[in-house]
Amino acid sequence: MAFVIGGLFAAGIYMMLRRSLVKLLIGLALLTQSVNLLIFDAAQLVRARIPIVPEGEHALLPPYADPLPQAFILTAIVISFGVTSFAVALAYRALRTVGTDDLDRIGETELS
Repeated sequence: MAFVIGGLFAAGIYMMLRRSLVKLLIGLALLTQSVNLLIFDAAQLVRARIPIVPEGEHALLPPYADPLPQAFILTAIVISFGVTSFAVALAYRALRTVGTDDLDRIGETELS
């Protein structure tokens, strides 16, 4: 799993360093998915009981599933969807305004 996560990180960063705006968006998506996998792998999620204290008990009975990493992953998915959709909207607007997806040519263009 570590090789998959490292490969996704490397591919995402490589794609973000390219000159094309579309490759930048693909790299952003790869990077967010690699972060989700990293959280998933670091949490060492297991199939276990739900984390609810039974009636009459004072503590959780092991083994139980930790809900915190699941909440982190769900939050990361929602945030990455919002960031990606906003980036796609900005890329579409830049493509319609400038007429190219080359980041060097977009940076040279003076918009008034």
